[in-house]
Order: sequence, then structure tokens, then C-alpha cells
Amino acid sequence: MSSSITLSAATRQNLLSLQDTAALAATNQNRLSTGKKVNSALDNPVNFFTAQSLSDRSSALSGLLDGISNGIQTIQAANTGASKIADLVKSLQSTIAQAQSDAAANRPTVTGTALATAAQAKAAGTSLRTTVMNMALGGTAAPPSDTAAGALGISGAALSVTLTDGENTFTRALTPTSTVGDLVDAINASGLATAAVDDAGKLTVTGNSDKLKVGVGGGTNATTALADAQLGTGNAALGLTAGAYTTGLTNDKTSAARTALASQFNDLRTQIDQVAKDSGFNGTNLLGGDALSVIFNEKTGSDQSKLTIAGRKLTADSLGVDKAVNGTAATGEFNIQTDKGLSAMQDTLKTALASLKNLQSGFGSNLSNVQVRQDFTKQVGNILDTGSANLVNADMNEEAANSQALSTRQSLGVSALSLANQANQGILQLLR
Repeated sequence: MSSSITLSAATRQNLLSLQDTAALAATNQNRLSTGKKVNSALDNPVNFFTAQSLSDRSSALSGLLDGISNGIQTIQAANTGASKIADLVKSLQSTIAQAQSDAAANRPTVTGTALATAAQAKAAGTSLRTTVMNMALGGTAAPPSDTAAGALGISGAALSVTLTDGENTFTRALTPTSTVGDLVDAINASGLATAAVDDAGKLTVTGNSDKLKVGVGGGTNATTALADAQLGTGNAALGLTAGAYTTGLTNDKTSAARTALASQFNDLRTQIDQVAKDSGFNGTNLLGGDALSVIFNEKTGSDQSKLTIAGRKLTADSLGVDKAVNGTAATGEFNIQTDKGLSAMQDTLKTALASLKNLQSGFGSNLSNVQVRQDFTKQVGNILDTGSANLVNADMNEEAANSQALSTRQSLGVSALSLANQANQGILQLLR
């Protein structure tokens, strides 16, 4: 038969105090070791589940940061590609400018016969070129002499010169007393051609585009003079043929410089397509027509926050940059040998640069938006983690102070228990 041990009231009270102190110490040590004051729902259900919800959302947002970062890199890759394509377009502009600088050797040109002889120039007392420049267009045909400038003898009370490049037409009324110099000035003022008399006394007319018609004529009035000029009737007096207007002049030369530049142009054009193809990141290429969707929150459906960026399939063709050919151009090509083709391509390249500038502007705006949302997501995640920690984390300074207080309290409890037991020891001495 077992029997219980009887403790004095003082001893039992001190023992209970030590047990309470030991329990508090255990709790204190657990908080110090884990850093948390709420380790399970049993500690504080409200704080535990609220903190868990905040931490779960923070983790979800942290998971989205990788996707946002990839979105930023994708936009930057596309923007870099667009920038380099713009550089290629500028190089194409330089190539076209080089081809245009070689235009003088590749324009429709007609050169007449000498309009005066060296003996006539000597008789006039001037150079052969000056002698011809001073000759009248109309009147009675007469050679220059020391007393007269000479005349070409184009008949009619009114004279006219007309030029056309197939798209634009220039007409200037002249008189029988107008000189070859006046005719040269009129042609040079047309914007369609240039004219000059060389030292041999020959008139040369060069068109400013790939086609040209030039005619001179005379008549009783301005209307009949223009009609006569359109037949090229007076051209013979200038050493030119009537066909210079009726048939017209075209490029009859192939520029070796332009031929070489065509290959250079096409090589640069090919690089536009290749740079665009290589401007993707992680399988998404905004210059290849792909769309990019960057998700900013953990929600779904209509509550989901995201930015969708539409891509553009960027190629030389989409920019309107045709292939350069040396001759008749088909669809998607242009003739680099003609001034008209070069001028049209230069305009196309200016438009292409403006289009690329707008594209880069759009990428820059989208990149700014995504970067702002990236910073926002990081800050919200930090706020959520801080809020969760405030609910469950222990105050380590407080717990350290509690640990010291509990240690002191335990020591005092042991001393009190020892004193309580000394009273019982006095009874033992009486029993001896």
C-alpha cells in the first residue's frame, strides 16, 4: 500500500513557484532559439494565420519578380535590336548618298556640235566659248565677226525652250535676240537639267533625273513657239537633234560606283532581318512579332494586374527598304542606277528611321512601366514580410531580459525552498 509524501505548505508553495519558473524559462528559451513568439496556432491563432496569409502573398509576389525581370530583359533586347537596326538604316542612307554623288556620270546627257569655229572666234576677238555664248538664237543665221556677235537663225517672232522629265515640265519664252547664254541660264533655272557651253563651243544639256526631253522652237507667238519646241524644230540650230525632245533622253550609262554600292546596300539590308531575328530573350522576340505579357500580382481573372506588349515583325520589307538592282526593277526592288530610284529610297529610309524612333519610344515607355511595377512589387513584398514578422516574431531584447530575470527568479526559488526545508530539519534534531 503506497502512501503520499506530505510536504509543508511553505515547501509546496516554493515548489510550485519553481515549477512555474521552469515553464516560463522553457517558453523563453523556445522564443530565443526560434526568434518567434508565435510558433503555432496554439500560441495565438489570430496572429499565426494572419502572418501566414501575409507571408504566402509575399512569397507569391516574390515568385512573380522572376517573370517581371525576364520581361524587362525581353524589352531591353528588343529595344537594343531596334537601335542597331536604326544604325543600319543610317548606313543605308550613307550608301544612297554616295550613289547620288556619282549621279553626274549617270544622267541623260546630250551634247551638240560646235556652234562656231576657231577662226570665227578669232574674228570676234573672244574665246570660242564666249563667242558661242554671245550668239543670238534667232534672226538671220550669220557667223560671228569683229562687228557682230553672230546668230543661229532659229525662225520666228517668238522663241521657246521646254524641258520635261516625264513628271515635271518647264517652259520659258525667249526672243530672237536672246543669246545662247540666255538659253543656258533658262535651262539651269528649270531645276530639271543643267546646261553649259564647253571650250570647244559645244552645248551640253544634262538631266537631273533618269529621263529628259529638251526642245527649242520658234513661231509667230508664244503658243506656236512652244508647239514648235515640242517638235524639237530649233534643236538643229544648237547642234542637237529633234529627237532630244520627240524621243527623249534616258540613262545610257551604267555607273560602276553605283553597281558596287548596290551590293553594299543589299548586304546592309540583309543585316536588318538578321538583327531583328536575334533580338529575342528567353524565347520571346518582340521584333519577331511575338507578344509579351508581364504579370504583376498573384490574382487571376479580371483582378489580375498585367501589361501586354504587342510585338512587331520587323524586316527590311516591313520598313519598305527594297532590294537594289542595276536595271529594271520588279516589285520589291529599286533601280540604283537612276536618280529617281535613289531619291525615292532616300525618302523611304527617312520614313523607316521615324518608324523605328516611334518603336523605340514605345519600348522605352513600356520598360519604364515594368520597372516601376518591379520596384513596387519588391516594396510591397517587404511590407508584407515586415507585417508578418511584427505579428509572430519575438522581441529578442525583451526575451534576453526575461531570461536573466527568470534565471535570478529560479535561483531565489531554490534558496526559498531550501529555507523551507530547514524547518523540517529542526524536527529531526529533536527526534535524535
